[in-house]
Amino acid sequence: MTIRLPDSKGGTRAYAPRPEPLALDPGAPFTSRTVFSAAHVVADPYADVSPDSAAAVDWDATLAFRRHLWWHGLGVAEAMDTAQRGMGLDWAGAAELIRRSAAEAKAVGGRIACGVGTDQITGGTLADVRAAYEEQLALVEESGAQAILMASRALAAVARGPEDYLEVYGHLLRQATGPVVLHWLGPMFDPALEGYWGSSDLDAATDTFLDVIAAHSDKVDGIKVSLLEARREIDIRRRLPRGVRCYTGDDFNYPELIAGDEQGFSHALLGIFDPLGPLAAQAVRVLDTGNVDGFRQLLDPTVELSRHLFQTPTRFYKTGVVFLAWLAGHQSHFTMVGGLQSARSLPHFARAYELADGLGLFPDPKLAEDRMRNLLSLYGVTQ
Repeated sequence: MTIRLPDSKGGTRAYAPRPEPLALDPGAPFTSRTVFSAAHVVADPYADVSPDSAAAVDWDATLAFRRHLWWHGLGVAEAMDTAQRGMGLDWAGAAELIRRSAAEAKAVGGRIACGVGTDQITGGTLADVRAAYEEQLALVEESGAQAILMASRALAAVARGPEDYLEVYGHLLRQATGPVVLHWLGPMFDPALEGYWGSSDLDAATDTFLDVIAAHSDKVDGIKVSLLEARREIDIRRRLPRGVRCYTGDDFNYPELIAGDEQGFSHALLGIFDPLGPLAAQAVRVLDTGNVDGFRQLLDPTVELSRHLFQTPTRFYKTGVVFLAWLAGHQSHFTMVGGLQSARSLPHFARAYELADGLGLFPDPKLAEDRMRNLLSLYGVTQ
């Protein structure tokens, strides 16, 4: 049996779906790397909302997906950009997500870290930015989760230079009750973050970032770098104080960065591990045995899918992530908060389906095929 998929010339072509998925059962806890998956949220498809409404979330399905990730041994990075922070999920929704997910993590023994930002404000002074960060940091710490200090649009707008970043982050790190993860999200993920750390020159920005870490290394568990530049991440990784981890956020080059080199390696905090969770977990367990080649053999073939989902404009990668969750049976519909399911084209979806199916990611390939056929029919593609 074949399915007709859109081709690059405005027509269709035949594709033969994979008949069986990969066998991806959970195993022992990881020993060589700490691995987080940034997780998406599942919208409530029955809610009467518009793109300007507050997010309507299907909490049962959202928490069930987190249990899926924990079951396979991954940590959950909650309320990050993968969860549509600033792209459909406002602070009120994120706060509820943090409370619910942290409670669920405690109930099942899962590891969780949660995003701390300033998205309850859109502007103001440095004092306003500090206060917004403090409010969110308090909520995350009260929930019992580890804090991830996310990049702030409001800080990027008001900061006059590197000294303002040093002041704000220093203030927050001094008052944090435990070591946090610092997150540097590049403008390809959020154009409002252009010039973060006080400069559009990445070398100068890197120096400021490292100055913050060096001044407060006892309060920094690690850093997440999402710049999609492997060499820069490696350079930063080699310059970190002893004991501070690098969590790769590079969805283009993660296999080589996690594998590492003779001078070190990266842990992982990745949006692509939302759809790749079980396969990524199996690869890390192979790496735990010291088998770097086996790890790369499992994970390298996934890079083409990741680069497809994260192609320009990169910030819309969430659409592909949720699309694959629907095909995989983790949710009953392809609806997103803020209506973001419209952000990618049918050819994009078709290629994502083909690549994910080829990797064996769908637990029920027939279900994925049937759902793909339904989507195609909605677009007027006949089989």
